[in-house]
Amino acid sequence: MTLTLTDVTLTYPDGDTRLTALDRVSLTVPAGTVTAVAGPSGSGKSSLLAVAATLVTPDRGRVVVAGTDTSGLGRADTAALRRAHIGIVFQQPHLLPSLTALEQLQVMAHLSHGSARAARGRAMDLLDAVGLADRSGSRPHQLSGGQRQRVNIARALMNEPAVLLVDEPTSALDHARGSAVLDLLVALTRERSTATVMVTHDRAHLDRVDRTVGMEDGRLSSPPATARAVSGTAGAYEADEAART
Repeated sequence: MTLTLTDVTLTYPDGDTRLTALDRVSLTVPAGTVTAVAGPSGSGKSSLLAVAATLVTPDRGRVVVAGTDTSGLGRADTAALRRAHIGIVFQQPHLLPSLTALEQLQVMAHLSHGSARAARGRAMDLLDAVGLADRSGSRPHQLSGGQRQRVNIARALMNEPAVLLVDEPTSALDHARGSAVLDLLVALTRERSTATVMVTHDRAHLDRVDRTVGMEDGRLSSPPATARAVSGTAGAYEADEAART
């Protein structure tokens, strides 16, 4: 499954006029790959994530999530699509202070009316995948910043999303912890075949992702600002991009 944005334009009221946040943005992210969108504050990165997450409806253009065109969906159907197919890793983990790491994940299944027993097993598997199985009973104040971010990532994967949207995952971490979080995101993207988009203003770790595009004034730049040799789906995608540019 992929995430596809086609000719997306988004504007906001700005006094007597409208401010363009996204200007005819087109982006395709295949399953099992990580695309980084890099740019300064105010360039439109957060607006891009909001549109991809179906939290904001663009003025024009199409957003296709896991094969579903979101253009004609009502509010209830959009929310259902989001719960079923989209995982969001927020810039700040926003973990509930009174819940353990395990319970943070179980809440996601509860919201989707899943089986409590199955949810516990899946939550433990995800905590193990992010290296925190031994901290499942820890509350947020008992975890380091990097550990809280890993819980944040595991929580976003709880409902097996096709699309993973990541907002500045390293902004509150030092270089070593940021590097570890990026490595984890890439590994989980491959393992779980998510179409992952990460927005960031930090270019320090971008050699780890499959593709990087720049963003400025609501527009994506091409060709990618960072490229590296990759294999499998990502490699085929970059070869296709090269052939079309």
